[in-house]
Amino acid sequence: MTYTHLLHLALPEVIIVITSVIVLAVDLLILRNSATKTRFTAASLLATLGCAAAICHLVYAPQRANLLNGVFLSNPLINSVQIILLVLSIFILLLSSDSTFTDHVGEFVTLILFATIGMMFLVATEDLLVLFLSLELLSLSLYILTAFDKLNPRSSEAALKYFLFGAMSAAFLLFGFSLFYGFANSTSFAQIAAAIHAAPLNPIVVIAIVTTLVGFGFKVAAVPFHFWAPDVYQAAPIPAATFIASSSKVASFFIFFKFMTIALNGASGGAAWMHFATGWTPALALIAAASMILGNLVAIRQTSVRRLLAYSAIAHAGYMLLAIVAHTPQSLSALLYYVTTYALTTIGAFAIVGVVEQQTGSDHLSSFNGLSRRAPILSACLFVFMLSLAGIPPLAGFFGKFFLFVAVISTPGLVWLAILAIAGSAVSLYYYLQVLKRAYVTNPDDDAPLKTPPFTQLVIVLLAASVILFGCVPNLLIH
Repeated sequence: MTYTHLLHLALPEVIIVITSVIVLAVDLLILRNSATKTRFTAASLLATLGCAAAICHLVYAPQRANLLNGVFLSNPLINSVQIILLVLSIFILLLSSDSTFTDHVGEFVTLILFATIGMMFLVATEDLLVLFLSLELLSLSLYILTAFDKLNPRSSEAALKYFLFGAMSAAFLLFGFSLFYGFANSTSFAQIAAAIHAAPLNPIVVIAIVTTLVGFGFKVAAVPFHFWAPDVYQAAPIPAATFIASSSKVASFFIFFKFMTIALNGASGGAAWMHFATGWTPALALIAAASMILGNLVAIRQTSVRRLLAYSAIAHAGYMLLAIVAHTPQSLSALLYYVTTYALTTIGAFAIVGVVEQQTGSDHLSSFNGLSRRAPILSACLFVFMLSLAGIPPLAGFFGKFFLFVAVISTPGLVWLAILAIAGSAVSLYYYLQVLKRAYVTNPDDDAPLKTPPFTQLVIVLLAASVILFGCVPNLLIH
């Protein structure tokens, strides 16, 4: 194995690194004195071209590799997840092209690309050290992105809270990883799994599992590690909040599933109702149940649409954790379908919130009054996104929940979790309909049409179309 071969295997990531350097150089050296909107448009388009080039390489020159027993992997599944991450990044970059919230345009777009690189390495490893480094590259980029809106003091406050909670969760995660390394004498998922299979569950492994669940629980905003999410979703710039709510969830849940089902498969235990068996499965089942209950009930009381989406995300994290509790090949495909379609829907919902907020100065529910008369196309897309999040057929959200619930029900003893998830979905319909009621039933405070940038509107329509398409033809993605 030569460095040239290694760089060739990691060429998609290398392309994004080169793109980030070009974006920063063009913004600082050529467009420094241009209008902020012009700089955002140029930086976003350059970054989009780089992401598109990486996708082309993954599609037309796929490779299979397993370097150093899982340090770096390349196979069709990982390539597919990386393509999904890059597509989501492209949507976020395109939606940010009309932004004006900061003068540090090149740095902002570069951080989005750095976070994308972290996610791409994160999903392409089965080694604790690379996992932690990739996760921290992603996390540090997100902390900075959250604080980018200097005109909003709450942005800095949310970023500080995000950073402090993140630093604590990283400490828990690293402590757990160090215990696994000490127990297995290796950072490889496979070697850790072999060591756990060879010996009975001991206190060191139990402590490592608990601290690891704390670390991953923070990354996916699951109860009781969710406290950062509402503030970050509400105060971060719209592109940053969108990125945190969508792309990072895809990468985090994928590696969470891989780690729990590969490295800790021998310590899973059981989560059957009233028959819990020692392991990580019952603990994760309780976290999932708490996330579904708290997320849905607290979302009902929200008057800020951003905070509503934050608590909704906590509930959806609970649904997605069910796939890890079931930990079957069927549940992995269901999880990937669910988290991908959820990410597309969330990007679209946040894009509409961003347009409304820019025009009205607020994300309060009252800002959406009469949206159907002020912006018919936006309100139609909002209708699609809200009903998809609620799980109404034939939209992608319905089939995401259907595949997930079927995977959970097919696992013996987990019917109670499926029943709880279905009840949570019924509750969620209420607060999603509250947003639609404001848009379609309540009279507007101002009859003036809502000004929507044509390009932003086009991207939102494409997102709504993809949600409808993947709902009508789910096999396009599920395979």
